Amino acid sequence: MTQQRGGGADEGASGATSRSTHFGFKEVSLEDKPGLVRGVFDNVASRYDLMNDLMSAGIHRLWKEAMIDWLAPRPGGALLDLAGGTGDITLRALKRTEGALEATVADLTEAMLVEGRQRFRGLKIDADVAWVCADATRLPFEDKSFDYVTMAFGIRNVAEPQKALEEIRRVLKFGGRFLCLEFSQVSPPELARLYDAYSFNVIPALGQLVAGDRESYQYLVESIRRFPDQERFAAMMRDAGFGRVDFRNLTHGVAALHSGWRI
Repeated sequence: MTQQRGGGADEGASGATSRSTHFGFKEVSLEDKPGLVRGVFDNVASRYDLMNDLMSAGIHRLWKEAMIDWLAPRPGGALLDLAGGTGDITLRALKRTEGALEATVADLTEAMLVEGRQRFRGLKIDADVAWVCADATRLPFEDKSFDYVTMAFGIRNVAEPQKALEEIRRVLKFGGRFLCLEFSQVSPPELARLYDAYSFNVIPALGQLVAGDRESYQYLVESIRRFPDQERFAAMMRDAGFGRVDFRNLTHGVAALHSGWRI
């Protein structure tokens, strides 16, 4: 199998023409991608957290803790957890601030939000969390509403990532911060080849075994390969108007944290 990595001209991550984008290795229209992505996450919502543990051998938990460490949220702030799904990042931020955080979880897929609400009820989280179904390219929030915006493993699924970055900056307060956790470019090349072999051979098979859905996890693996590398995504953030843009590699670049501020 030929694996494609980080291609594309339009929208930085699209790898297609001005009115099309990628859905894994396929080219689709910008209008069709949100529905296709919603279909993927409708299918995997009930097994999403379990599959994250299995696919990463639990390492995603360390990456998310590193995200909260770098974000360092303060009590009293307002957080938007974008593509927040089952609320994993929100939960960690609430624990870090002892619940003293105004939290909003937004996701394109209602099924993911349902899983998140059920999870929070089961854990008896004593916090007022808003759950909002929303497209990252058209956020239903006023300008300068949030001190923090986080996005974990979501932006590569957006049809127009550059537009989403501009929306994120719009809803941040001046001095507010955006932190993005996403799969990225692995190095050295020898490790990248091993990671490719694992991703394309093991992850879809796990999806079939655990979630009964090979196709959705095939898409997720392909979407990782189409996402821009660390430097290119940092450039996209600068183009969207973020200042003090920086990134940190996690596990040799299997994932990366990108940070930017509204200044």
